[in-house]
Amino acid sequence: MHILVTGGAGYIGSHTIIELIEAGHSVVAIDNLVNSSKESLKRVGEIVGQEIPFYEVDIRDREGLEKVFASNKFDCAIHFAGLKAVGESVTHPWEYYENNIGGTLVLVDVMRKHGCKNIIFSSSATVYGNPAMIPITEECPKGHCTNPYGQTKSMLEEILTDLHTADVKNADPNPWNIVLLRYFNPIGAHPSGRIGENPNGIPNNLMPYITQVAVGKLAKLHVFGDDYDTHDGTGVRDYIHVMDLANGHVKALTAIEKKCGVAIYNLGTGNGYSVLDIVNTFSEVNGVEIPYQIDPRRLGDIATCYADPAKANRELGWKAERGLAEMCRDSWNWQKNNPNGY
Repeated sequence: MHILVTGGAGYIGSHTIIELIEAGHSVVAIDNLVNSSKESLKRVGEIVGQEIPFYEVDIRDREGLEKVFASNKFDCAIHFAGLKAVGESVTHPWEYYENNIGGTLVLVDVMRKHGCKNIIFSSSATVYGNPAMIPITEECPKGHCTNPYGQTKSMLEEILTDLHTADVKNADPNPWNIVLLRYFNPIGAHPSGRIGENPNGIPNNLMPYITQVAVGKLAKLHVFGDDYDTHDGTGVRDYIHVMDLANGHVKALTAIEKKCGVAIYNLGTGNGYSVLDIVNTFSEVNGVEIPYQIDPRRLGDIATCYADPAKANRELGWKAERGLAEMCRDSWNWQKNNPNGY
């Protein structure tokens, strides 16, 4: 298939492009480079042995998207592009709604004008809010999202679903096919150490914070809360290797090929690891001590969140293959070889 990858220069997008090409698909990447670098795509090209076609285009730029679609006949879009910092979304909600929702509306409008009505959407486990069940299945009701970032993911799921529903009601011969992939917590990097997570400024996520402490860029890790009802008091999450997550998008194309309508899948390991589990495993695997201090809980954090990924295994033939030690080793391999990122 010929795939448009929005946000293709970003963390998950760049790793997914490798998996797509290795599975025999062709890709075109677009990105506005606000939170990413063209260097990542250059390195992806070196890994796969071919240059990655790239357009520097913002998904809100209708004219720019029209040019991309005029030059390509796409079978499907995998949509990663969007602002993604939870804390920033609380202080800059308008920017998140305008970029993530407004941009996606422009994207799908251009897509349907050009006859491409297949999309795999990068959603998030944040749509479950404080989940009604653990482990979380796809039947778990969506909850109240505690931040605008999560709200944009939840609202875009509804918008995309409505597009398909309208096509069915209107007896459209070419209805939308939508795959909503609800990610848990991606960490790790390509085993080559050439590409990895490269956040701007102080990291918002746990693993890049740990690796930047390990490489000496940050003094110590801040652990938010040690009084949760978990085995060591710190928050428990489902961490998934980014290469397993990337492969989930390749597998999701089989649902598109089968004209899935709207399909929802959790992409996680089904295992819950605490913050200190991650810290201790990282230190053990890599031989690097991570100094940390315990801070008060963050508003909106929950104690435990991990997936039941059985549906993706059953319907897509997908499951996470890499364990926590591999996630920690590959994360450090990326950071130590790229102490200043790209």
